Amino acid sequence: MTGDQDELEGQFAQWRHYVQRRRALRSTDVEELEDHLRGSVDELVAAGLRADEAFLVAVKRMGSLDELSREFAREHSERLWKQLVLTGGDDDPASGGRARRDLRAMVLCAAGAAVSVKAPELFGLDLDRDEAFYALNAGLLTLPWLAGFLAWRRRAGRALVGLLVAWFALGAVAANAYPLADDSQSLVVTCVHLPLALWFAVGLAYVADDPRSPRRRMDFIRFTGEWFVYSVLIALGGGVLTAFTFGTFEAIGISPEGFVSRWLLPCGAAAAVVVAGWLVEVKQGVVENIAPVLTRLFTPLFTAALLAFLVALVVTGDGIDVEREVLILFDLLLVVVLGLLLYSTSARDPLAPPGPFDRLQLALVAAALAIDVVVLVEITGRITEYGTTPNKAAALGENAVLLVNLAWSAWLVLGLVRRRVPFAALERWQTNYLPVYAVWAWVVVLVFPPVFGYL
Repeated sequence: MTGDQDELEGQFAQWRHYVQRRRALRSTDVEELEDHLRGSVDELVAAGLRADEAFLVAVKRMGSLDELSREFAREHSERLWKQLVLTGGDDDPASGGRARRDLRAMVLCAAGAAVSVKAPELFGLDLDRDEAFYALNAGLLTLPWLAGFLAWRRRAGRALVGLLVAWFALGAVAANAYPLADDSQSLVVTCVHLPLALWFAVGLAYVADDPRSPRRRMDFIRFTGEWFVYSVLIALGGGVLTAFTFGTFEAIGISPEGFVSRWLLPCGAAAAVVVAGWLVEVKQGVVENIAPVLTRLFTPLFTAALLAFLVALVVTGDGIDVEREVLILFDLLLVVVLGLLLYSTSARDPLAPPGPFDRLQLALVAAALAIDVVVLVEITGRITEYGTTPNKAAALGENAVLLVNLAWSAWLVLGLVRRRVPFAALERWQTNYLPVYAVWAWVVVLVFPPVFGYL
């Protein structure tokens, strides 16, 4: 009986951990739900069911946890609206004080990012004239401030802060030590891969409170998607602001072009990097995250598009033109597919049985895997026939890294659909594979310029 009770308590702990990720629910709400669940389990055990059977039946009776969180949010609408305002958290004075401290820290870091973008002008550099410098150093001028805000919020230790400083210092060396010409292919691949390598430093700051936890790494994946969505929304709002600025000032005979191009756009874009991260932090989990909703919408659309492309490829018999723009397009397509898989994984109920959406995901991943194989074959053929370049070598490595992830993910999703692989295995694989992308990005940034030449 003791073993059964320990196992049951483990199941309650797993359920409680899952429910606590619904930010619309406060701790008192979670306790109320757990009391209800425990009472239902006790009744079922008294009726003759085993403890594990009683737990599963009781959870099933409670229904969808997402529906329950929305129900609680509707019943406590006053609290929900307080969560939605910029400085609100709940009625707890301590939480309100923390929200105000977070706001002040965000403003400070956003201002630091804006100043950093203008600081190179003190050394004679110009945004219009020195485009290569700003393209290489864009991530170095902004992402350290976002990482600093997250590290401060997570109360990162000195060792981790030192690691972050070393990480960004290495990025600064990689961006500025090599004499790359403006038309160099190594310049292009460095501009693409260095922000990716630096983004993992942001991830390290994000998981500073528990770096070894797969759950925290999955949280960072969710953070990345939400950050991107908020960044796009801020950019759209910034476009409207710019249009109104031009229209109103030109109406009185003043041209704001210089102010907009030299101050508003670069400083606003740099500050938005930090502001978007802060918005994700204070708004995450309020009723429903944005990225998982978009995932549900676009997964069937991308699946149809990829399958249509494969059918057209077979019918026409034409190969893929592996020029630089095409390679970037296919790599972005595969990354988007992987992102859809990651976000559907992060939003999925781990206790839910396999359903139609899981089968749709399997079709999506299988189609992406087939396209990745075709692209790899084309790139390898071109390299064998014409030799390699930084673009082709980078594309070859990226597609090989994606191939491994897509292949094993397809196998795990197939096992999930066939009820032979637990959902936790898919989540664990995705989070454990993240460092591979960081390693490859650093290889491209640090090794490619001297190997392929600086010009």
